[in-house]
Amino acid sequence: MKIETLNPYVMRILISLRKEDSISSISTRIGLSYGWTQKWVRELIDEGILKEKWRGVVVQEKNQSYRRILKFIGENLKNVGFYYAVLNLFGIEYGFTKTDAVYIWTEGRYNIARYKEFYPIHIKIKKEDYAIFLEYCKRLKLGVNLKRGIFYIPEILEDFKSVKKGKFYVEPLEETIKFMEKNIYNFMPALEMIGKMYGKKVKIKYAEASYF
Repeated sequence: MKIETLNPYVMRILISLRKEDSISSISTRIGLSYGWTQKWVRELIDEGILKEKWRGVVVQEKNQSYRRILKFIGENLKNVGFYYAVLNLFGIEYGFTKTDAVYIWTEGRYNIARYKEFYPIHIKIKKEDYAIFLEYCKRLKLGVNLKRGIFYIPEILEDFKSVKKGKFYVEPLEETIKFMEKNIYNFMPALEMIGKMYGKKVKIKYAEASYF
């Protein structure tokens, strides 16, 4: 594969690809103009990674360059940050929830009970998108409902509301506040942060120490 072809745009295209796809859909998912997406898709067709089909392209999954690039992604990019960022390339409706909603709303300032060997990521996914989500996870070898390592814990729902916070989609702040208030002893510091950051009135009850 030509070194000029292996660039961030092409990597995003290869990650976001579906088995049968269109240039307009790819363009939307990766946030690149149609013209530039078309240029890099043409390069991938020339490399044999994609094959033209009426009004679209088909991934050639047995292509050695394609397999090597997916292996490279799995061995070098698959860290916690990748698990968060890659969801935007799937073209599905999702929303971070629970501990991860707290993490997003506190802008990364509050994270609890997680480390590299055990890092569950809580997300909501629409039922209609779940099969697509699993297909991406299988292809990119991303963990789902595991007991160790980095992995997603998806909550599958018919419908839900999410809002954009920075680069990510997350459940509304009020829902996250209710979650923290319900689990007050784990999230008391986070509630204080949220109160100051967003001017919210939050329920914070400190247990008084008794001495005998």
